Amino acid sequence: MELLLLLLLLLTAAAVASGSGEPAHPGYTHTDEEGPSSCGVVKEEAAAAAAAAAVPERREEFDGGRIVDISHYYREEMPAFESAEGTAGFLRLARSMRNGSDIANFSELRLTAHSGTHVDAPGHVFEHYFDAGFDVDTLDLAVLNGPAMLVDVPRDSNITAGVMESLHIPKGVRRVLFRTLNTDRKLMWKKEFDPSYVGFMKDGAQWLIDNTDIQLVGVDYLSVGAYDECIPAHLVFLEKREVILVEALNLEHVTAGIYTLHCLPLRLRGAEGSPARCILIK
Repeated sequence: MELLLLLLLLLTAAAVASGSGEPAHPGYTHTDEEGPSSCGVVKEEAAAAAAAAAVPERREEFDGGRIVDISHYYREEMPAFESAEGTAGFLRLARSMRNGSDIANFSELRLTAHSGTHVDAPGHVFEHYFDAGFDVDTLDLAVLNGPAMLVDVPRDSNITAGVMESLHIPKGVRRVLFRTLNTDRKLMWKKEFDPSYVGFMKDGAQWLIDNTDIQLVGVDYLSVGAYDECIPAHLVFLEKREVILVEALNLEHVTAGIYTLHCLPLRLRGAEGSPARCILIK
């Protein structure tokens, strides 16, 4: 009698559990809500309803415009240095839930460390720094985060010593973002690399080093150095490891002025560059 009562109780509990919700998504192992499923139970009907109701919101400004995202979002049409192919194939869904054969989606990234909005470490252009381990994981977060000045560069030339002098950047300013004709021409929205972009000439980089307190230089295309003097400008900036370079910033949605900058590259030990998420706070 006791055995029969126990069997009845177990059958009743199983019936209640099976009637308490919708079946799990066919791609998931069926368990109850307290069971050992790796990600918990996903109810098919609820998930479908939530997906139908959700509309992704993509913004450049947050908190009523107080926070502005100045990093470019990654896309296949985003330009890559000296390439006509953009960033094609940078994202691949290696494991998919679509056919119910897996319990989660897993994407793979394939791109250079200098893709999109990114930082340069000293090892980018100096082999002895690369060998010594001066990678992006050694960059100073105190430099990458703090008050920053956004300036508009005269639109009729690269950034020469004369242009730098004309900007009248005050002593004590440690972080400067340079908005140039690149932003006006929307070069970061064109798939094919454009070697006519505006950047620093070697003498402009040297003037900055010799006459300012700047430790972070931000620009609005893929390289801080103008195409014809790309490496010479990099060498000037990175020679003493006192300047961090942030390249390919999106400066379309902000005005010239003083902000708080937050720029965080990935902690890629051994890498001479890294994608970064950069924001300005008004």
